[in-house]
Amino acid sequence: MYRILFVSLVLSVVVRAQFSPGDLSNAHANLEGMSNCDKCHTSGDEVQNSKCLSCHTEINTLVNSGRGLHAREAKGKMCYACHSEHHGRGYKLMSFNQKGFDHGRAGYVLQGKHLQLSCAGCHQAKYIKGNAKKRAGRTFLGLEQNCLGCHTDVHKTTLGNNCTGCHTQSAFKPATGFNHAKTNFNLTGAHTRVDCYRCHTNTNLAGKDSKVFKGIQFASCTNCHKDIHNGKLGNVCTDCHSTDNFKNVRLNGFDHDKTGFQLLGQHRVVKCGECHGTDLNSKPEHKNCTNCHKDYHKGEFISTGKSGECSDCHTVNGFSPSLFTLELHQKTRFPLAGSHLAQPCQSCHYSGTEWKFKKDNFECASCHKNIHGEEISAKFMGNNNCSSCHNVENWLKYSFDHEKTEFKLTGKHAQKKCYDCHKKDESVTPPVRKFASLNTYCESCHKEVHNYQFKTTGENDCLKCHTTSNWKPEKFDHNNTRFSLTGAHSLIECEKCHKKAESNGVMFVKYKIEDFKCATCHF
Repeated sequence: MYRILFVSLVLSVVVRAQFSPGDLSNAHANLEGMSNCDKCHTSGDEVQNSKCLSCHTEINTLVNSGRGLHAREAKGKMCYACHSEHHGRGYKLMSFNQKGFDHGRAGYVLQGKHLQLSCAGCHQAKYIKGNAKKRAGRTFLGLEQNCLGCHTDVHKTTLGNNCTGCHTQSAFKPATGFNHAKTNFNLTGAHTRVDCYRCHTNTNLAGKDSKVFKGIQFASCTNCHKDIHNGKLGNVCTDCHSTDNFKNVRLNGFDHDKTGFQLLGQHRVVKCGECHGTDLNSKPEHKNCTNCHKDYHKGEFISTGKSGECSDCHTVNGFSPSLFTLELHQKTRFPLAGSHLAQPCQSCHYSGTEWKFKKDNFECASCHKNIHGEEISAKFMGNNNCSSCHNVENWLKYSFDHEKTEFKLTGKHAQKKCYDCHKKDESVTPPVRKFASLNTYCESCHKEVHNYQFKTTGENDCLKCHTTSNWKPEKFDHNNTRFSLTGAHSLIECEKCHKKAESNGVMFVKYKIEDFKCATCHF
């Protein structure tokens, strides 16, 4: 009896375990109960995928079409291998880490700007196709992998649906993947530098302004460019022009020699319109150079009754350099020497906006500015003759005999540069160096350090004690003062008696002592 009771209890446990292994999750709570077991289970067999997919039709569709994560990784596997049940109401059938998910497992590798988007940025109801759309917000199923599944076709189907042929995931613009050479119009020359929208203009497509990239007319240049010749030279523009530069006419396309004016030198690179006008249909006069070129010399070289020939000095290879050589210049009234040899022609012959070659005044001041003003008298620069001090070799190397002035240079003065004493007068505009107006007394250059102790007749007579060779008072004799140095006084340093004093904020050594009583210094 006990054996029968034990077997009954065991069978009871086994049967209960088979029919009620545990509560279903919240997602399948509606299938709870023994009457619903066959919704997922087949009697005598394990759970079949067909049962799961009969409810989860959106996944079934994706698997059959080979799209998404289930089609790539769940094929050949049982659904319960990843989504098992009967673990309780709070059990999560799907454990999904959005941040750590490798999107390539779903068959679509995220690149460029797609990497910066949140999952919800793409997995939205408006983008989800099929049955999964009704559960948008709780599912990541149903997105199309083609660009137009999420993005608007700005080309309105005119260029097909293979967006990646031109664009990348990094940026919609520029279309770096597009190769114009693969079209029927290969870009060459200046066409490569033209903005796309110059040719691909707006048009109305499906009720909206859109750029036209297909069907552009290009059989003739005049489809885009205006015929400035008005049909007079035919319609085959490439006979004379290339895509490199419209204004540079190919000579192998147009033979200018047949016109009676052969293009040589710089004439070969001149723009056609400069001679033929904007319409390029006029026939210019070319008998004389001045028919086209301005006479910069304004008739300087026109002899009586005869027009001067430009070719005497110039060639068609360029207006400059001139054929007028240095050798020819040395035969003029002004032979070049020194630094004048290194000067370009325009330094002397070009003023403002015009050239002038015939000169009558050869004084230095006719070209060079007299920077001295009235500071140098005619005694030293008669008739504006700068050569009294300067030479043509180097303007800064000058020679001047200072002995001719009222101030002879001796001692240290002879070693000084002129500008050490002859400084600029900044009170006038422009500043002028002081020569004639420079004072000759010491204080005009040297600082007065004695606080005017030795001033007698309006000026300090520095030369009573000092020389130009040495600032030290070599000429000073203490015995010629009111206090002769005798005995031990002759051995005392000057500073012992002549101490520093202050007057009106100025420090100086007091040399003039009025009190000579012994008690003044000795105690």
